Order: sequence, then C-alpha cells, then structure tokens
Amino acid sequence: MVVACSRACVIPSLAATQCLRYFLGMMANQIEDVKVADRAHDWVERFLPRSVRPYARLSRLDRPIGTWLLLLPCWWSLAMATMASGGGVASLWYLLLFAIGATAMRGAGCTYNDIVDRDFDAQVARSRSRPIPSGQVSVAQAWAFLVAQCLTGLVVLLQFNNFAIVVGLASLLIVAAYPFMKRITYWPQFVLGLAFNWGALMGWAVVMGELSLPAFLLYAGGISWTLAYDTIYAHQDKEDDVMIGLKSTALKFGETTGTWLTGFFAAAIIFIAAAAFTAGAGILFYIGLAAAGAHAVWQLRKLEIDNSDLCLKLFRSNRDMGLIIFAAFAVDAML
Repeated sequence: MVVACSRACVIPSLAATQCLRYFLGMMANQIEDVKVADRAHDWVERFLPRSVRPYARLSRLDRPIGTWLLLLPCWWSLAMATMASGGGVASLWYLLLFAIGATAMRGAGCTYNDIVDRDFDAQVARSRSRPIPSGQVSVAQAWAFLVAQCLTGLVVLLQFNNFAIVVGLASLLIVAAYPFMKRITYWPQFVLGLAFNWGALMGWAVVMGELSLPAFLLYAGGISWTLAYDTIYAHQDKEDDVMIGLKSTALKFGETTGTWLTGFFAAAIIFIAAAAFTAGAGILFYIGLAAAGAHAVWQLRKLEIDNSDLCLKLFRSNRDMGLIIFAAFAVDAML
C-alpha cells in the first residue's frame, strides 16, 4: 500500500518541504531570545536549537497530552474494527500512521487556534508567553508552519483507502470552526469533542471501508469523554475567561460541575460499551472498560474545581484512561 501511494504523496511532500524552508529561513533572523514561563527546564529548552523551540511550542510538542487525546480514539476504533473483522493484532502500520497524523494535525490545530486567538492569548496569564503573542513567531511564519503541518497530515491521509480519505477531509470544517466557539457558546467543549474524536470514525473507515453503528456509538462515547476532561481543563482559565468575555462549560456549570462530569463520564462508558457490544466484544473488553470507569470515579472523587494544579493533573490523567480503553479493545481483539 505504501508503494502504491508513494506517487500520490510526492506533490504534498514537495509542498510541505517548500513551506518548511520558508519559515525556517525567516525564523533564523527574527526569533528573539524570549523567556517562556515555566518552560526553562523542559526537553524543548534542553535539546532543540533556539530557532526551532518556538515552533515546537506552537505545535505543543512540549505538551503531548493533546496529541494523546486526539490519537486514542483513532486507536480505539482501529482495534475495535480489527476485533469486529475477525480479530488479531491491529495493524502496526496503521497505528504508526495515526500517531504521525495525530501529531501533525494536533500541531496544526494548535497553530491555527493561536493565530485566531492571538489577541485573547495576550490578555491571559497562562497563554501570553505563547510564541505568537510573545513575538517569537510572526503571524506569517505561523501560517507557513500551519500549511506545512497540514500537508504532512495529508501525506498520512493518502495512505488510507478512498472512503477513509473522504471521511478524514470532512473533519476540516469542524476543526476550522472550533476556535470561534468560545466566543459564541458556553459549549465549545462539545465542538472540541466533535473534532478530537473524529478518529473514532477514521479507524473503522480504514479497516472496514465504511461507517456503521459501532463507529458512531464510539464517536458519541468519545465526545462525552471530551466534555468531561475538557471541562476539568477549562476550570484553570475561568477567571481570565470571565475577564475577557470567553465562554466554557466550566463557567456554565460552576459549582454543579461534579454532577455534570458524572453524567459525561457515565455516558462515555455506556456509549463505548454499546459500541463494543455491537462490534462483538467479549468479556475481556468489559473488564478493561470497568477499569476505565474506576479511573473516571477516581477523577470525580479527587476533583477540586478551584485548584488549578489539580485540575491540570486530572486532565492529563485522561491519557491513562484512554490507554486502558485501547488496551481493552486490543487484548480482546487478540484473544
């Protein structure tokens, strides 16, 4: 499949190379030595050349949790489809492609979000040191970097079947709309869920060449999961959001957040269980899903909505919850 697709990938690959040359050439002379809050000792600071660091931060390579949360629904769906199609080990090639694609597209999404939100980010303590508002990267450079990342994602997408390619391209409208949602609705986390869990459809489309009920149920479960973890995350920014007029589920729910989160996590487990049932899962999957449910309960018990550090810790812990669900699908498919 890789050989067959190589010719189709030449044009986007060359275009990506040209974009990379463009922004790398510009940044060599323009990047200032700007201190980034709370990043003096991270791996980006220690191991990457100074000229590259702002771009690594623009794509959030120093904060991989977002890539994990974008990637895991892809892996869930791929393992579930493998199980439904007769079992065995999920394609390592597809797992790798999804990992590369998630890294590129999460970086592209963050870059686009930072371009759109650059004026708001300059007013928020947690985000004013980001590369664009701090002046480390110009808007033109950010756009060039965005195009390069999107073309990298396109190269990955072209490795899949034609149906999966169409499904993947259909997500772009949601991705483009998301950064504006926090201006007009208290439910931007729902739109984020639509975008971040598109992989729940993609993995199934890649293996099956179609979309059917298990994939849609898994997608609903992922959206519910995102509503839970991103509401926790949003509680870090609620004071700044009020000050600059942005909206979030954290502000909408307030002191009732715990009740809402209980409903979101419960819905996630129920929808994912239903997806697995319709795909023919066995007892091993449900044991693993029960462990994921226990992790959700742990988050609910630990939650303190006014403790920003704890909210960040709980948000990041959802990588582990997602990995438990993936392991449950993978083990059930193999055995």
